[in-house]
Amino acid sequence: MNPFHNFDKILRSRWRLKLFFLKVLPLGFFTGLRVDEVSDQGTVVSVPFKYLNKNPFASMYFAVQSMAAELSTAIIALRVISKAPVPVSMLVLKMEAEFTKKATTRIAFRCDEAREIEQAVRESLDTGQGRTVTVTTTGTNEQGQVVSVFHITWTFKPKLKSKTK
Repeated sequence: MNPFHNFDKILRSRWRLKLFFLKVLPLGFFTGLRVDEVSDQGTVVSVPFKYLNKNPFASMYFAVQSMAAELSTAIIALRVISKAPVPVSMLVLKMEAEFTKKATTRIAFRCDEAREIEQAVRESLDTGQGRTVTVTTTGTNEQGQVVSVFHITWTFKPKLKSKTK
C-alpha cells in the first residue's frame, strides 16, 4: 500500500500536516515548516526565523533553508507518486544553492515546476527506468527579496516486483 495515498488530505489540514511532520520529518515540526500553497503548478513552503533556526551570524542556518527548499519540491513529487499505479522511489540526487542575502525573517520557498516533475515521473512509469529532473525553488524574505535559490535534482524509479522462480 502506498504510504502517501492520502497525501492531499494531509496537506489540506494543518493539524494532520503537523502530525505528519512529527512522524516523518520531525525537524520540520521543530523548525516550524509551513506549507503555504499547494496547486497543480507548484508549492510554497515557508520557515520562520527563530532561535532554533539561527546560526552564530544572526541569520537562518543554511540547513534549515535547505530543508524548506527541498520540501517545496518534494511535496510536488509526493503528490504525483501518490497517484501512481505502482510505488515509485524518489531520491535527491544533487542539490546546488546560491545564498544572496542574509535570511533574518520568515523565508518562503516557491517551486513552480510541477509539470517537469510530473513528466519525469510519467516517463519513469512508462519506461520502467529511472528518470532525473532538476527543478528550481526560490526563497524570498518578507520584503519579497530573493535570499536563496536552490537547484534540486530528483531521481524517480518505479519499484517493480521481481519475479522469483
